[in-house]
Amino acid sequence: MGPKQKLSATLHNRGYRLTRQRQLILEILQNSRDHLDAEMVYAEAKKRDSRIGIATVYRTLAFLKKIGLAEENRLGEDHSHYEAADRAKPHYHFACLKCGRIVEFESPQVMRLARSLCDKEGLQVTEVSLGFRGYCKKCRPADAECGKTT
Repeated sequence: MGPKQKLSATLHNRGYRLTRQRQLILEILQNSRDHLDAEMVYAEAKKRDSRIGIATVYRTLAFLKKIGLAEENRLGEDHSHYEAADRAKPHYHFACLKCGRIVEFESPQVMRLARSLCDKEGLQVTEVSLGFRGYCKKCRPADAECGKTT
């Protein structure tokens, strides 16, 4: 079964249809190595389908997030960035406040902490959101201490 058929079956099983806009936007997210905001997704989608509108992009991104096929991240800016949810293992982000560089990292300790919280408090964690903001090695002041917050 190819990716399109798998996506179609997944959506059908959840009671949704696979529209060409949903497929296009998900393909853009899956094929990107960047964290795209809605405007960037729209620009790429417009290259492939001149009929697509920005409102469709926003609605589709919200839909893909709702059903777990896209992740929304706030990376130190006043708008969200998106990536395909199945792209990688759970990971987290560091965003440089000066140059905007994004560093992705994995942390088994975060998942251990979530499991410990669930066990201790009887909770069900459905989402973990962890982000660091600061200055990358290139942008941070020479006298700044690593890990020191203001």
